[in-house]
Parts: sequence; C-alpha cells; structure tokens
Amino acid sequence: MLRSLAQPVPHAAERRAGALPTRAARRKYFIILGILIVLAVGFAFGLLAWDNPMPVGTDGFWRIAQMRGISVVVMAVVAFCQAIATVSFQTVTENRIITPSIMGFEALYVAVQTASVYFFGIAGIVAMQGDAQFVLQIAIMVGLSVLLYGWLLSGRYANLQIMLLIGIIIGGGLASVSAFMQRLLTPSEFDVLTAQMFGSVSNADPDQLPIAIPLALAAGILLWANARRLNLLSLGKDITSGLGVNHRRELIRVLLLVSVLMAVSTALVGPMTFLGFLVATLAYQFADTYDHRYIFPIAVLTGFVVLAGAYFVMKNLFYAQGVVSIIIELVGGTLFLIVILRKGRL
Repeated sequence: MLRSLAQPVPHAAERRAGALPTRAARRKYFIILGILIVLAVGFAFGLLAWDNPMPVGTDGFWRIAQMRGISVVVMAVVAFCQAIATVSFQTVTENRIITPSIMGFEALYVAVQTASVYFFGIAGIVAMQGDAQFVLQIAIMVGLSVLLYGWLLSGRYANLQIMLLIGIIIGGGLASVSAFMQRLLTPSEFDVLTAQMFGSVSNADPDQLPIAIPLALAAGILLWANARRLNLLSLGKDITSGLGVNHRRELIRVLLLVSVLMAVSTALVGPMTFLGFLVATLAYQFADTYDHRYIFPIAVLTGFVVLAGAYFVMKNLFYAQGVVSIIIELVGGTLFLIVILRKGRL
C-alpha cells in the first residue's frame, strides 16, 4: 500500500508550467503551425505559378512571377499588420470581440478618399496616390490616435471603455460626413470612389511598399518582442500593477503600435473591417494558449492563408478576385454575430 502511494503519477513528467503544458498540446500546436506554413507556401506559389504561360524556371516565368509577387508581398504585409494589431488590441482591451477598426481608422480612410474626390473631382484620387500622400494618411491616422489616447488615458479619470465609445462616435461621425459628400458626387466620380472604398490588394501601390514594410516590421517586432508584457496585460490592470508594471504606460505604448499597424494596412489596401477579427478568432482556436509568443505566429500565418487562399480560389476558379474582400467581410461578419450570440454580450 505504501509502495503504491509512493509511486509517481503516470505522465507527470510530461507536464510543465507555462504555455503548452503537455506533450500532446505541444505536438498539436506544432502540427497546426506546420500545416499553416505548408498552406501559406502552397498558396503563395500557386498565385505565382498557376496559369503562368511560361515554363517553370525560365526567364519569362520569373518575370511574370515577379509581377505577381507584388500582390503576394502586399497580402503578407496586410496579414502581418491585421493579425498582430487585432490580437494585441483585444489583449489590452480584455475583449475578444472588438477590433482596432472600432477606433475609426477605416472611417477616417473613407473620409479622406471621399473628401479628395468631393473637392478635387476624379483627379483627387490620383492626387492621393503618391508616397507623400501615403505617409500623410498614416501620419493623420496615428496622430489622431495619439491625441485620443493621450487625452483619454492620461487624465485623472482615465478609462479605456470611454475611449472605445468615443472612438465609435468619431467613426460614426466620419461615416456620416462621408455619406453626405458621396450623395453630392456625380455618377462617374462615385464609381471611381467606390473602387477605393473596398479593401483590395489591387489598391496597393508597389512604390509604397518600401515605406509600408519597414513601418509594419518595426511596430510588429516591437509588439512581438514584448509578448511577455502582453501576457501580463491580459491579466487585467490590478494584477499587472501589483506585479510592478506601469499599466497605463504599457497600454498607451501597445495602442500606439497598434495604430501604426492599422494605419499602414488601411492606407495600403483600404478598409477590411472583419479580417482582423476573423484571423484573431481562428488563431485563438488553433493556438489553444494565452501566450502571445505562440499566438502571434499562428495569427500571422492564418491571416496570410485566409487572404492568399481566398484570392487564389476566387481568381483561378471563379475569375472573380474583385469580390474577395466582400466575401471575407461576409464570413468575418457572420463569425462575429455567431461569437456574440454564443457569448451573449460584448
């Protein structure tokens, strides 16, 4: 009897503290990670090689692949920005439903595009497509976010929920102003503007990638490097402060980096409201952990697989790559409603 009590518990050696505590959990995580890597590489190669009229490996093949590769790079940048920004934003807000889009980034983008057409006509769209204008759009989005965060999170009655509500109000106000200006446009001007109001890889200007990629990498790597602090922030303000971390300072820092990522993504391809929510929700399910060191890789790969896979299927099977963003918004919006109905609250 005593000998049996002294025996170690079976499989106890397989457990450890921290994320992915069991061997089965670690195996599942790396299997899913491997599947996502294979799918990402497969879809990327498919976009480069499928229906390429030149033989694989020839100079002509690589020239065509190089032109198509710009779209693949844009998808990777958007997936990287949306995935890391949404996961980080949901962590600091302690809510798995709301996304950075709630702060009015996309409404501001639509307002800027609409105002350019309203005041300058169709030439306004062309005037907004230079590198200086691209940087200006990012600066405006990030600047307004910094003002909002500094005002609402540094005062005596700093409140994250109030900040989110004001973000919703600002976004709704900008949307109303945009709708008013759109009603006063001519049919030809409205047709040109409509193409800019839907998120699409074709909206991206290749000349803007040397600006977008460093900004996205800098903000994303800083958030990734502070994954352990994000783990602490997910525990809530009281616990974070009790562990010696300045919660308000870390909150503002994360929100600033999230603003940079969302501004780059929106200014590059346009609004994609539910892409981040779709990617983050799937990443939480696939990673099955709260450790951001493991969530971020899954989220980025999931975002690229969703984007590249959707474009590959719609372009090569249905010849309708222009509706990819609409389908992503439809699927993401449906998933959003399902999650709300299951949780019963925001």
